[in-house]
Amino acid sequence: MAVSPELIEILRCPKCHSELEINDEQTKLRCLNAACSLVYPIRDDIPVMLVEEATIEN
Repeated sequence: MAVSPELIEILRCPKCHSELEINDEQTKLRCLNAACSLVYPIRDDIPVMLVEEATIEN
């Protein structure tokens, strides 16, 4: 089971409130705000939307 497109559409970055996009493997959500660029993990098909769990994309 994958993260539904409807859920991704309504989720926003908890830090900057920008939209997110999912990677091809459906393991990460990336913030689309270039100034933020946090990447949130997806574990067991559940997005972990905690800033403390996010990594910074280079």
